[in-house]
Amino acid sequence: MIRLDKLLCHAGFGTRKEVKKLIRSKSVSVNQIIVTKDDVKVDENNDWIEVDGQRVVYCEFVYFMLNKPQGVISSTEEGPTKTVLDCLDEPYQGLFPVGRLDKDTEGLLLITNDGALAHHLLSPRHHVNKTYEVHLSNPLTSDHIRKLEEGIMIDGGELCKSASVKVLNDHLIHLTITEGKFHQVKRMMIACESEVTFLKRLTMGSLVLDETLKTGEYRPLTEDEIKELKNAQH
Repeated sequence: MIRLDKLLCHAGFGTRKEVKKLIRSKSVSVNQIIVTKDDVKVDENNDWIEVDGQRVVYCEFVYFMLNKPQGVISSTEEGPTKTVLDCLDEPYQGLFPVGRLDKDTEGLLLITNDGALAHHLLSPRHHVNKTYEVHLSNPLTSDHIRKLEEGIMIDGGELCKSASVKVLNDHLIHLTITEGKFHQVKRMMIACESEVTFLKRLTMGSLVLDETLKTGEYRPLTEDEIKELKNAQH
């Protein structure tokens, strides 16, 4: 059982305040009976709930894949700078980005309200792979690649775990890491006497960026994508 106002918030009908107003306007029915109290408990699996005649299907957790553009920050805080949540036209409550991409970094970002899944994907002990498309100012030498694959020391005396490097050309690599240190990819390339000129995340665990999404666009995850992410928790 769940409160009616909470269910409607999760289903995308607005903020808690907006949903309360909707219920009091006699727009909501439960099992074909108009309900005007927002704190009434409903059975999310068996009750027939409608808003202005539209059937409401309850979904506790939602998952969106965003192709993050440059210039937006990975934050839930409202402020002068546009956040990744501003890219989504979704009224679901409690959404947050799973991990952070720098303001000038593009690519795959998972946005959800599933805290348990986010914890698994971000926990250092789970070693979730993240692959980046890295454009470089200077080519990597074979010695640089060896150090990256063995575990390179970056500024501040921090040792990175071993990474996987796929060289596509002198100025473009795919780099796979299992950590999320502050500005990690950029600092790794500085340690290799190069600089990142463009950075884009391609994968996170089993999730692969949908290349049909233009920067700034998003879509819900498919059932298979959600299933694969959750299976990795076990």
